[in-house]
Amino acid sequence: MFVDNLKFIKKIPMNIPGALNVVKQVPIGNAEGWEDHAMRVFTISDMGNTPKHSHEWPHINYIIKGEGILHMNGTDHPVEEGSVSYVPKGVEHQFKSTTKGEFSFICIVPNVGEY
Repeated sequence: MFVDNLKFIKKIPMNIPGALNVVKQVPIGNAEGWEDHAMRVFTISDMGNTPKHSHEWPHINYIIKGEGILHMNGTDHPVEEGSVSYVPKGVEHQFKSTTKGEFSFICIVPNVGEY
């Protein structure tokens, strides 16, 4: 069992090519007892974005706060608080903030996507 609060979870700046103003937190994963998946929370600030990329695992997302765009396979999908998405493996995607404040979302991936 595991209970905590996101405000206490370590923030990791995503200093990778193509990422702008992105921080990652991993509130639940192997260390907390979830052996096959990881729950990550990404926070994008001040009109930032994740890099355009694809990978060999799917992920699901839930928008916690703010507004943005999920770019998938050449199409921009507006997303906001409460939006959900499924990104299949191999699909090029990118999250972009469309607000000056914070744009945050949960991203759940199989372990291969985090560890």
